[in-house]
Amino acid sequence: MTKTKTLNIAMIGGGFMGKAHALAYAAMPMFFWPAPAIPHRKVIVDVTADLAETARQRYGFDEASHDWRSVIARQDIDAIDIVTPNDSHAEIAVAAAQAGKHIICEKPLARTGDEAKTMLDAVEKAGVIHMVAFNYRRTPAVALAKKYIEEGRIGNILSFRGTYLQDWSADPNGPLSWRFQKKVAGSGAVGDIGTHVIDLARYLVGEITAVNSIVKTYVASRPLQSGGLDQLAASDKSGKGPRGPVDVDDEMLTLVKFSGGATGSIEATRNAYGRNNFITFEIHGDKGSIAFNYERLDELEVMFADDPGDARGFRTIYTGPAHPYGRALWPIPALGTGYGETKIIECFDFITAIVNGKQPSPNFRDGWITELVADAILKSGETQVWVNAG
Repeated sequence: MTKTKTLNIAMIGGGFMGKAHALAYAAMPMFFWPAPAIPHRKVIVDVTADLAETARQRYGFDEASHDWRSVIARQDIDAIDIVTPNDSHAEIAVAAAQAGKHIICEKPLARTGDEAKTMLDAVEKAGVIHMVAFNYRRTPAVALAKKYIEEGRIGNILSFRGTYLQDWSADPNGPLSWRFQKKVAGSGAVGDIGTHVIDLARYLVGEITAVNSIVKTYVASRPLQSGGLDQLAASDKSGKGPRGPVDVDDEMLTLVKFSGGATGSIEATRNAYGRNNFITFEIHGDKGSIAFNYERLDELEVMFADDPGDARGFRTIYTGPAHPYGRALWPIPALGTGYGETKIIECFDFITAIVNGKQPSPNFRDGWITELVADAILKSGETQVWVNAG
């Protein structure tokens, strides 16, 4: 046997997404064997030495650092994984590209389309592999929907309806984390979760050419945050103490036009009590329909117009070995996949791209185009008119 190549990974950021990515690096070769290469957890970076050391121990990295610039400059690092708040994505990615490192960056790629373009220009000039981490398109059921569409099973697409609904910020006494501050996040629900649905819409239907949007902020101020950088589920919601202003959106609802002639709508909010991670889409074509709900992520609902009359209606397909990525996961349909598996698949595609020298999808160009759509949604929300996307 020939020795499998090892790629040294430096991950910048040690919070929730750091956990998800570290899990993927550890588990990917267990699922996809023989692995294209072994991702080795070499260095993890956090804002202080103590936080970095805690993350190192927790996530299984060899080394800890609180200086991302010195880590990027190291000759023994092959790839940089950016899992920091949005305001640092561009600076880190541009520096990593100039150092010749391959890059995977969490979504949204940047705070604005212009900022994303600087990142795209840097990676294209450097000739490195680059990926933006829209992992939901790697859910096997979503990839199966893509397969059916490409095969023409539902014909020409007529309409798309997508949602991403959560409730973790519905409580007005939740803390003012960086996700509610425009200078750090860029936008609120639009960038945080709406971009996931924009990516799914582009992946499944095609380019979005214009939007007409409503953008709302429901909670004008929140208690100033203490403790960690990203408290999605803070224990103290008493509302006591000083508050700071919220200057990003809580909800957006937009009509969309696609380049192929389809129409649709996208809704995203973090203020929908009762909804946890409610990512859905329903796609209608002139030969059938497809429906998906991430909270039942092993299932794809399909209806084909050429079904016999006594079988017309949606039926459920439980994804498994016969479906995209299925042979690498679990041997029985509906045995159960989760968020971690989407990150494992994402890791496999990223490492494969590095080994093959071929850009993966979605890459920084996809991330830039998604940010242009997000910019258009925010502009339309202000002007209350149709805005061209791109």
